[in-house]
Amino acid sequence: MRRSLFRSLSLLVLVASGMAVVAPGAAPAASPPTLVSIRAGHHPGFDRVVFVFRGGLPETRRARYVDRLLGDASALPIRIAGRAILQVTMSTAQARDGDRPTVATRRVFATPNVITTVQSGDFEGVTSYGIGLAKRTAFRVSTLRHPSRVVVDVRARFATVTRRVYFLNADHVTANRRPFFSSRLRAVRATAPAAGVLDRVFAGPVRSERRHGLRLLLSESTGFSRLRIRDDIARVRLSGGCDSHGSTVTVAGAIRPALRQFASVRWVKILDPSGATERPTGNTDSIPACLEP
Repeated sequence: MRRSLFRSLSLLVLVASGMAVVAPGAAPAASPPTLVSIRAGHHPGFDRVVFVFRGGLPETRRARYVDRLLGDASALPIRIAGRAILQVTMSTAQARDGDRPTVATRRVFATPNVITTVQSGDFEGVTSYGIGLAKRTAFRVSTLRHPSRVVVDVRARFATVTRRVYFLNADHVTANRRPFFSSRLRAVRATAPAAGVLDRVFAGPVRSERRHGLRLLLSESTGFSRLRIRDDIARVRLSGGCDSHGSTVTVAGAIRPALRQFASVRWVKILDPSGATERPTGNTDSIPACLEP
């Protein structure tokens, strides 16, 4: 009796001090499935995005098209490139090991329809991602095991053309060696190649290109809108913000050559988010005052 009383008092002290107490024989709480990898690839007629998990599959998997990608906890807009956004929500699941993320919050892919994946939430057992697409098309969500995977197949049965996209070359900038922007090839929709090229510019380089020193330079912008090409002039408005931070090297260095590669474009006028630019008329290039050094 005395030993039992002593044991009970000891447990009470541990609980009061904030220490966890596990009853003899009780199993510790199981960790939710952890996202450990995201990959994408093209197959005949569709692009496939694969979310790979350790520790089993999320209990629920949902996908739907949204107008904007919003943070699950903040409800604030999150930057994502593309003409359409497919949001994938998985629970119970996590994308971290303690405080350490287990996957990159952003990935870029050179597939025809899938442009990028961007994390929009890892909060209270719910993990969500936006998939930025070149075109809104039919999709299907399924699962595979060994390893545990949530698979999103997005239709990509449309014609494409190969065009150049431009990214900041960090090694050239460091060495003060021109050109400061280097090009890479992308397959873009044949019916909207100019918008497709800019979507890829604002998504940024893929992982292998980053290993070779290519970087995304946004100059505080988050994307673009109102792209118009008429009478040899391309006009495009920046979204979000606009600030050169005193540099002569800005997002304009990626936009201009990307649009000039088209035979219908001789001059490029870049507008700030309010629609202003320094030379709004005339046969000449133009940037807004916010991109001046």
